[in-house]
Amino acid sequence: MGSNLAIQFLSKGGEIMHAVTRSFAVTPVSYNPDGSGAVVAKCPIAEKDHVDQAVKLASEAQPAWGDLTALERGKILRKTAELIRENLEDIARWEVKTNGKAIHEARTDIESSADTFDFYGGVAAAVLQGDQIDLPGGPTQRFAYTRREPLGVVACIGAWNYPFQTCVAPALAAGNAVIYKPSPFAPASPILLGEILTAAGVPKGVYGVVQGEAETGNFLCIHPLVRKLSFTGSVAGGMALQRQAATENVKPVTLELGGKSELIIFDDSEVKSAVAAAMLANFLNQDLIRIFQECDEKLKIGDPLLDDTRVGANINEAHLNKILGFIESAKKDGGQILRGGRRVHPKGVESGFYFDPAVIIGLTDEAHAVREEIFGACCLILPFDTEEEVVRRANDTMYGLAAGVFSGNLARCHRIATRLHAGTVFINTYNDTEVNVPFGGYKNSGHGRENCLDALKAYTQTKAIYVNIQDTTEHSF
Repeated sequence: MGSNLAIQFLSKGGEIMHAVTRSFAVTPVSYNPDGSGAVVAKCPIAEKDHVDQAVKLASEAQPAWGDLTALERGKILRKTAELIRENLEDIARWEVKTNGKAIHEARTDIESSADTFDFYGGVAAAVLQGDQIDLPGGPTQRFAYTRREPLGVVACIGAWNYPFQTCVAPALAAGNAVIYKPSPFAPASPILLGEILTAAGVPKGVYGVVQGEAETGNFLCIHPLVRKLSFTGSVAGGMALQRQAATENVKPVTLELGGKSELIIFDDSEVKSAVAAAMLANFLNQDLIRIFQECDEKLKIGDPLLDDTRVGANINEAHLNKILGFIESAKKDGGQILRGGRRVHPKGVESGFYFDPAVIIGLTDEAHAVREEIFGACCLILPFDTEEEVVRRANDTMYGLAAGVFSGNLARCHRIATRLHAGTVFINTYNDTEVNVPFGGYKNSGHGRENCLDALKAYTQTKAIYVNIQDTTEHSF
């Protein structure tokens, strides 16, 4: 792919035009969160007629793609995975430039995306086979069989924190065409994905990108030729999209929304492992404070492109201010900030949107910071006494995306896992994600599942076909 990768956009005339190479001089605007103030990407906002053109192009291209065998499509997806890995460093650096995460995280994300294309490219041929069903009279007289067929055109509306890792792989594996609307804050890497897909052999029109904000997403939502939606984002955004989809059309929706990610740590846990996991969660036992303080020196905040940085920048100043607002709210609710909780200015990137991860104690379960998703590096420590109590409190939330439990008593861990209202539960680990394991939420954290075979099947529709092989002249009417 190289440093002179050409970027393509949908022009107002509906043609694909070649934009300025690597400097996106064309309006969501993405600024580098590191504080340089550099404009990383500018992309044209898709108006309604642009969305119509993109969907029309996808609708025209989809039948030929869907007519390929799953094995043929799988070869192209596996080639996509190969090209992603060949260009991993380049893509990861683009992720960092647009969303500010540390480069080591971005590399993991891009490798995970390659794994996703490999996985669905490998399993599609087996999973998409239909079934034969014997009927009364036996298979020598009549039977039925099923086919898993693509839906047509599907739309993926992505989030800024994982702009390259989307529903694209299972949707393409199932034979659909995909229109992807990325977050306006991270518009670049989905375009890079488009170039990789083209290089791998995906035909023109089968994958398209439309840029914009909520209005662009609404155009996709109500478009009659878009047969399924996948949305990653806020609870409010997911609810609005689902209402739109139900009002204008009847189409399935997969939602991956917010969460609080409670982590329950018992006093018989392996403490250092538990604290490492607790950096990613919110619900902790009180006696871990000292270990947190010992971890401070390892928590390097700074330029996200440096290999030893562990905490990068926030996506933009508005998001940083939102996190700081939760800190002020926690203070008003009686919380004590044990560490962090403020904007910092690391050397060399002083103007960036950096936040020193916070550890907060002293809050009740009713505090605003406890009830709502912060979407920032804040760890809230709330003590508990009994298993019954902590399960009840952990489930007392509108969210249900993920939760975890640390204990040396595995029987207790499994017992609690079955009682937690969450789509994913981690036992003595945290934040593992594998493409062959389903991921999705309970309650307001969404519905449907990403990853695994469930996701692939969700991008298909099942057709039943009845076959009569008797001599039909014997039928009486």
